[in-house]
Amino acid sequence: MTTLKKGDKAPNFSGLDQDGKMHQLTDYKGKKLVVFFYPKANTPGCTAEACDLRDNFERFKANNYELLGVSADPQKAQAKFKEKYDFPFPLLADEDKSVIEAFGVWGPKKFMGKEYDGIHRTTFVIDENGIIDEVISDVKTKAHAAQILK
Repeated sequence: MTTLKKGDKAPNFSGLDQDGKMHQLTDYKGKKLVVFFYPKANTPGCTAEACDLRDNFERFKANNYELLGVSADPQKAQAKFKEKYDFPFPLLADEDKSVIEAFGVWGPKKFMGKEYDGIHRTTFVIDENGIIDEVISDVKTKAHAAQILK
């Protein structure tokens, strides 16, 4: 699981969003970046989390934050998810898990007694210089914006 911690340099990731547009860490220099990893588009917890971030988007913008959601869903699923809930931020379709693995959020999980590998719901807050300011692994899906914008 993630070994990245506060004070570490953020991985220099690059990935395609729901529309095929490339995003990389360098695109966000000079802004604070919230990279939130979620297990699967259109599932209850992921929807609650992303909608909470959407509902507080103006507060993020006012504080010089950009938001970027990441899951291993294909572009089509990410596009439907973004459109259905009118998210004002891009969603990376990280099917090859290059961004997910760079941030170390892929690993063993347990659900209803079964073990499997999957994405751990984790959020990274990256400062204007590409340094990790905070790692949130205990994400409260319905109040995630409050966890970030304390």
